[in-house]
Amino acid sequence: MNRYNIKDTYKEIFKSHDNPSLKKHIEKFIELDTYLPYSSTFFCVTNTQDLTFEYISKNMTACLGLDKAELKARGMRNFWSRMHPDDLEQWLQALNELMNFTLTEISLENRERMSYTWNYRLKNAKEEYVNLIQTTTPLEFDSDNKPIIGLAHYTVLPGEMEMQVCASAKLLNCKDEYETVYFSNFSHKLLKGGISNRERDIIRLLVLNKTSKEIGISLNISSNTVDTHRRNILKKLNISSTGELIGMLKMNKSLL
Repeated sequence: MNRYNIKDTYKEIFKSHDNPSLKKHIEKFIELDTYLPYSSTFFCVTNTQDLTFEYISKNMTACLGLDKAELKARGMRNFWSRMHPDDLEQWLQALNELMNFTLTEISLENRERMSYTWNYRLKNAKEEYVNLIQTTTPLEFDSDNKPIIGLAHYTVLPGEMEMQVCASAKLLNCKDEYETVYFSNFSHKLLKGGISNRERDIIRLLVLNKTSKEIGISLNISSNTVDTHRRNILKKLNISSTGELIGMLKMNKSLL
């Protein structure tokens, strides 16, 4: 995915039309930032409607070497341009699945008790990739209770560490303990690299127990073409049978 064409996808995930109130949050964080020691972490207040950083803590420059004023002025798209190109698609998929999980599985009263974590690689001022672990806690919601303003806490780790792109969601339960309610490893998606869109369609129909003839009718192709696709899928995924593929996907739907 072209890193410069991700704005529309990102805005669709976080689509909202409300006007959030930010002043009270910014005032609190400015006061807090004064007392925080320099470390390998920093935080930002993110606005997913305007694609802006409403506030960036002092540690950002110490961690990444980037100019704080420039990053704030140029917003999220400038930040995205520094992300490792191999991580972009998985990162967007992680955000989309986390949002869908929140809107379908988390009750309205619990959404303000959620915390979300994901990771990716980012190029620092030395043009070297480092690992960023981002944990975002919602601060403001729109009228549909969709999170739009967040407190994003970043931990910077050396780029030499090989990290798989993962995403998780945690709920602050009644015991004031964070409980993991969602986790997915996006580096282990069976259907990520090398699988065409047509092959993805066929796999999803196979999971629904459709025959080659039924799949052909649904996709307007011949059953022989479907069988060819099935053989190619097994070869690409190094799987011996369609039954093995379907079994794995049904046991772990996150692989889809």
